[in-house]
Amino acid sequence: MAQQQLIFTFPLLFRFGFLFLASLFLLNPSVCWCEARLQRRTVVNEEARLKEVPEETYRKYYRYEELTGLLKALAQTHPHIANLSSVGQSVQGRELWVMQITKDPTDEVPGKPKLKYVGNMHGDETVSRQVLVYLIEYLLDRYGKDDRITKLVDETDINIMPSMNPDGFEKSVEGDCEGEHGGRENARGKDLNRSFPDQFETVIVSMEDVPEVAAVMKWIQDKRFVLSGNLHGGSVVASYPFDDSLKHKVTGEYSPSSDDKLFQYLARSYAEHHPLMKTGEPHCPDTPDETFKDGITNGAQWYDVSGGMQDYNYLKGNCMEITLELTCCKHPPASELPKEWDNNRESLLAYMEKVHIGVKGFVKNSVTSGWISDAEITVSGIDHNVTTGQFGDYSRLLLPGSYNITASAPGYTPMTAPNVQVPEGKAIEVNFALQPVGRDEPASTAAPEVETFAEKNVSAATAKPEHVAIQPQDFRHHHYSDMELFLRRYSTEYPGITRLYSIGKSVEQRELYVMEITDNPGTHKPGKPEFKYIGNMHGNEVVGRELLLNLIEFLCKNYGSDPEVTKLVNSTRIHIMPSMNPDGYEQSQEGDREGTVGRNNSNNYDLNRNFPDQYVPITDPRQPETIAVMNWLRTYPFVLSANLHGGSLVVNYPYDDDAAGVVAYSKSADDAVFKMVSLAYSKENAAMFQGHPCEEIYPNEYFEEGITNGARWYNVPGGMQDWNYLNTNCFEVTIELGCVKYPLAKDLPRYWEQNRQSLLQFIHQTHRGIKGFVLDAKDGTGISNATIIVAEIDHPITTDKAGDYWRLLAPGTYSITAKAPGYVLVTVYVTVLDEEVVQLDFKLTREEKGPPPEGPPATQDPSAQEFQKLIKELSSERGLERLVLSSADDSNFSRYRPYKELSEFLRGLTLNFPHITKLRSLGQSVEFRTIWALEISNKPNEPEPAKPKIRFVGGIHGNAPVGTELLLEFAAFLCINYGKNSAITKLINETKIVIVPLSNPDGREKAQEKQCTSTVGLVNAHGKDLDADFFGNTSQHFVEPQPETKAVMDFILERGDTLSVALDGGSVLVTYPYNKPVQPVENEETLKYLATVYANNHRTMHQGRPGCANNQVENIPGGVLRGAEWHSHMGSMKDFSMDFGRCPEITVFTSCCLFPSADHLSDLWAENKQSLLSMLVEVHKGVRGVVMDKSGKPIPKAAIVLKGGLRVYTNEGGYFHSLVAPGSHNIEAMAEGYQQQHKEVFVSSYEAARSITIEFETDNRIFGLPREFVVATAGASMSALVLTACIIWCVCSAKSNQHKDGFHRLRQHRDDYEDEIRLTSMGSKKSLLSHEFQDETESEEETLYTNKH
Repeated sequence: MAQQQLIFTFPLLFRFGFLFLASLFLLNPSVCWCEARLQRRTVVNEEARLKEVPEETYRKYYRYEELTGLLKALAQTHPHIANLSSVGQSVQGRELWVMQITKDPTDEVPGKPKLKYVGNMHGDETVSRQVLVYLIEYLLDRYGKDDRITKLVDETDINIMPSMNPDGFEKSVEGDCEGEHGGRENARGKDLNRSFPDQFETVIVSMEDVPEVAAVMKWIQDKRFVLSGNLHGGSVVASYPFDDSLKHKVTGEYSPSSDDKLFQYLARSYAEHHPLMKTGEPHCPDTPDETFKDGITNGAQWYDVSGGMQDYNYLKGNCMEITLELTCCKHPPASELPKEWDNNRESLLAYMEKVHIGVKGFVKNSVTSGWISDAEITVSGIDHNVTTGQFGDYSRLLLPGSYNITASAPGYTPMTAPNVQVPEGKAIEVNFALQPVGRDEPASTAAPEVETFAEKNVSAATAKPEHVAIQPQDFRHHHYSDMELFLRRYSTEYPGITRLYSIGKSVEQRELYVMEITDNPGTHKPGKPEFKYIGNMHGNEVVGRELLLNLIEFLCKNYGSDPEVTKLVNSTRIHIMPSMNPDGYEQSQEGDREGTVGRNNSNNYDLNRNFPDQYVPITDPRQPETIAVMNWLRTYPFVLSANLHGGSLVVNYPYDDDAAGVVAYSKSADDAVFKMVSLAYSKENAAMFQGHPCEEIYPNEYFEEGITNGARWYNVPGGMQDWNYLNTNCFEVTIELGCVKYPLAKDLPRYWEQNRQSLLQFIHQTHRGIKGFVLDAKDGTGISNATIIVAEIDHPITTDKAGDYWRLLAPGTYSITAKAPGYVLVTVYVTVLDEEVVQLDFKLTREEKGPPPEGPPATQDPSAQEFQKLIKELSSERGLERLVLSSADDSNFSRYRPYKELSEFLRGLTLNFPHITKLRSLGQSVEFRTIWALEISNKPNEPEPAKPKIRFVGGIHGNAPVGTELLLEFAAFLCINYGKNSAITKLINETKIVIVPLSNPDGREKAQEKQCTSTVGLVNAHGKDLDADFFGNTSQHFVEPQPETKAVMDFILERGDTLSVALDGGSVLVTYPYNKPVQPVENEETLKYLATVYANNHRTMHQGRPGCANNQVENIPGGVLRGAEWHSHMGSMKDFSMDFGRCPEITVFTSCCLFPSADHLSDLWAENKQSLLSMLVEVHKGVRGVVMDKSGKPIPKAAIVLKGGLRVYTNEGGYFHSLVAPGSHNIEAMAEGYQQQHKEVFVSSYEAARSITIEFETDNRIFGLPREFVVATAGASMSALVLTACIIWCVCSAKSNQHKDGFHRLRQHRDDYEDEIRLTSMGSKKSLLSHEFQDETESEEETLYTNKH
């Protein structure tokens, strides 16, 4: 909502602003501009709010589009307590919206119980849908005004899904009480409340047919709700589990759960507040005599329902759910809605409050104090356990009474809390600390921590003291091995919040470890900022190294118990690198105060003088530690960072040097921000803040408030902090932690105490300024790489993959602009206050190129729209990851397949999947083995020129067969998932896929397993390297290619593929054209982009560290290189594909070992599966279209020239498709006999290519001039010629009158011209005719002479 609240236009301000301010000053001359601005903002806010959120009338049903708009508006209006998300989609692609309502909804608060309401499961039972919308509005509106509502929202994680079956709702008809018009089932005719797994009966339903059920099941498992209500229609009653019984008697069979009494109580809590339900006599027209005691019923006793949702919640989801039937009429007239809201409002609130009854608490490890997730909570006498969540927290609903409660977990000794007295009302807290099994320490005798009634009623004066954080105990210097064990230990003990990874290796091959600490480690959560600390850049400056290890221990041990730590970890993705220079550290010595031993890395280079600099060329070779950090920063969207040093006591901020190279203040564009974050650190360190750090060493040195501009202190060219700021979105400062570089171990506790709060406070600074998303206004998709510009601050930042951004700003009012290629930029004004971050989202609309088309808008095929939506989903953050997780994979890599088995495997695919596969022979090898090509598409026997074509080729080097095995498995994976996984089915339907798994079968037969570097099998039977046998622009064309090469070359030329991917071995990276050493790359941006997509979807490739023993290059930026940079050679397949096939080809090196053991194939498949799928997505992007003339006739062989000189040609159907890097592109289309056409298109990184039509007009130009001009000129010329001819004829006629026989036929006397006839007969008939007439004025001799010659 921040965007809408703060937007104003300059014309509006011009008209009204002056009058408004003038009136303010007239009424109160002392009023300040700040007050005026604040009042104006309030007015704008109210206007925006009224415009965004329409006033509720309670007299209409919201269709899907209206519901979506309303929910989005409500979430934007109340961002501090509301968060809108979708848990999945319906069959027809409608979002299953969930509104989360709680205080700070983006924070995961341990111990806060989760509640959900689900409505409209049957699409024609509609009152529930509207009532839940009203409940959302009621909670949001009353928050902060009504104590009851405020308390409920603050203490409960409320999740409301108004419609689980939006497709059915759209089909239903208002006034249809019996459901006669349909809508109950989903769009595939499935009853969602008969489609869940059942305890008594096997429910046979494909999850593909009920995506709504699949989404809700995942939601239930992920969220671990405590209490739930499922709202229906058709009667007025509260129904509780179980819904069916073992006998499946139609009605009358009571089927109690283990918590039967509790369920009765919960159902009654709803019914007793509903004026009609509590009577137990709904008097529904179809069942007028039906009654329910107290308005409640056991589900199975009412009627048997197999596959119901409420039973699934109880048995599989930790959650108590009841089903609430709200009205006799399923879809009553909208005029009934106000009454139904009044009937249900209090019931809904009272039921929600029951989530806080029973017992709650935490289960921890008694040794480490870490949370134990998935521990079981058992209540004696009740055969139903619940489990703890990721924070070790649990809530177990219970009726008042005395209970024995046990906590247990694998690897721990169970613990029981006996005779726990559960009171009426609010839950009692029982915490468990479980002893790990098998430790040397004696078994713990500690009892569970049980809250007493006295504690519940004590006054504030005698309340328990506030939480005291657990401080680190591990104060010593950690050498590399010790540090490594420390990091591995904490990543093992706290797997729920930690992830240990390495960004590269030092010169001496030590890992550059990073510990990630957050509530969901391993993934970037859109909207969550990323922060980093780096220590020990200078190896002998060790305090930072030890402080960061202390910080890791502190965060892990206090997570979930300390509010500040818990909030930081939940809201921030924290990365901690204790040592950037582990080699230097091993050389340094304890007690070193001012020395330099160990300062530099093992190559004796200062890493903080080794980064590219804006003012000074850095000539030293880039070191592996530097390269690793640079690649790291390009991989993660860091917002804020600190580089910890030693030798002084001050926070140093950019710039570190200046153009003149002198000691002088070198101000960055964000000087105010750098001062703000620097002060946040220094103020928490009393000694630093005083500004006199090292009086014994530097008696005259003073830093005001403990901070300084880097260049003002001393010049540092090649520093890391400046490179961060100038080349990434990250703001970094350098923190000097003490005057002694390598203090004694006994002093380390003092350093921790001095810096502990500073370290935490600095992380908090990540949450200053503005944050938000840049979204496509049409579909709400995030726009990656959009630019955020702050007026008058020359430092733009860019959005991440999901369109999320963070921009640090000091308090003030700013003009913020968001722009992206192909979109209309948006500028808004925002006021940033101290100690807060403002949520500011942008919605950008597409630029309209050219005049709007005439006539009605073109309609798009719904299937095409659906496919475009799929491509967006798969291109989004974790989209492909979700696809991989949702797809079936029964891969079995027991061994490599020799040629014969490979052939049989391919034939088996065609026999098992005949409708989507076609196997053909491309040719034979030297030793007469067939080179197979398998096509996979929904119409393999039809050409389908409009579809993009992708080619996968493996085994060009027979000694590297991993690619062959991966492609065979990829083919099986696609076939097996066709018809089962909707996304893969759609990809196959829309793509012509061909797989050539083995192009060098002879070499493959010679190669041997477990030979990582052997060249046996690399070449074909003639000893030729096939990847040097494809002729290109500079190759010798007259050399006869090998039969394998010839087969593949012909295939490349025949198909006209859009994209090709070749799989090889010997490293872990991707290369793009060209392999030729001096070949210019016209379209390098696109080629590099395609390679980067593959690498980014690979588990490790994008890190750029293959880790191969024989690698000549270890630090590869993004895991991508140009082919010639990796292995320069002529005649490569990728170069031929580019030059002659007009198809970009990338080469993927899948493993360091050329022929690894078959045991490794499963891991290699897991690493590459997502990347291979990403290519099926990318082939649908770029620019595509059709070229035709005015009559609609397609024009083949038209040339399409794109940016960078890339040229493609249309096929026989006039279609073209070219992959290009995201951005704006100019297209020139040319065809002989037609006028050249120009188009401008925008290519998105997450959208399928939208088809464009290029319509040619006949070229009316002649010799480059307009046809009309040429015709007129020609006409005039012809007229002049005719006139001239007439004049000449007249003149000749006048002359001929002087001879009465001026012309006569020759050869009247044949005998007189025998010689002439003889001579002319030797010539042509033409020559004879040319002399048939002759002017008699010429002499006979002259005539004869002329004819002879």
